[in-house]
Amino acid sequence: MAKLQASTGKTLMIVEDEVLVAMVLNDALEAAGHHVLDLTDRHAEALEVAKASKPDLALVNIRLAGSDDGVALAEQLKALDIPVLFISGQSSRARSARTAAIASLPKPYDAADMVIAVAYLLARMDGDYSQPRPPGLEVFDDSGMGLEPAA
Repeated sequence: MAKLQASTGKTLMIVEDEVLVAMVLNDALEAAGHHVLDLTDRHAEALEVAKASKPDLALVNIRLAGSDDGVALAEQLKALDIPVLFISGQSSRARSARTAAIASLPKPYDAADMVIAVAYLLARMDGDYSQPRPPGLEVFDDSGMGLEPAA
């Protein structure tokens, strides 16, 4: 596996209904030097964690456990000034909810792709525009996060 980029030491939250996917992402992101909050697959739990810990970025699947909806969660996280990266196979739904998130990395992806996408987004939020946009990552126009669609 290719060497992953240097850590920014940021705090991340993963909200994913597929436990194995969440665990693989957690391990890869922690190996890259990030702090990952406790995993959750429920809207209410995620909101509580976000309010208490204020992560730098939330990775949110659109379909969550039970009838919970990741788009509604993303809208609430945005209201808390927590940027959201959609991590879902529902690409068209992610695009239609683009005002609730800063970007989308559609499934299928591997953990290394996610680490690179997260590093890219965090760098851009910190004003570093030097990295090329990773393949597959769709960046939405959100001037409040300092992100613009890649050409």
